[in-house]
Amino acid sequence: MDGSVEPGGAAIERTLEFEMRLVREAIAMVAQGRSPRVTLAGLRLAESLLDPAQRLASEHGVRVVPLWTSDEAGLDLALEPLTSG
Repeated sequence: MDGSVEPGGAAIERTLEFEMRLVREAIAMVAQGRSPRVTLAGLRLAESLLDPAQRLASEHGVRVVPLWTSDEAGLDLALEPLTSG
């Protein structure tokens, strides 16, 4: 191996970046009052994004609510204001 990044690693990195961009956009929508709640469903790497999403959200007055699937094999994220009103 020549030390280059494996294609699978690059694909995972691109997916993480894309899904984190969705999280940032959802946080902005809620923080700016454009939506009372945003749910991001079907994220492939949501579990890896949970901690950074919670930190970023709290900086903007938003909370992340983890929504585990019934078999706990998947995770969706709901974003909503820390205060209601």
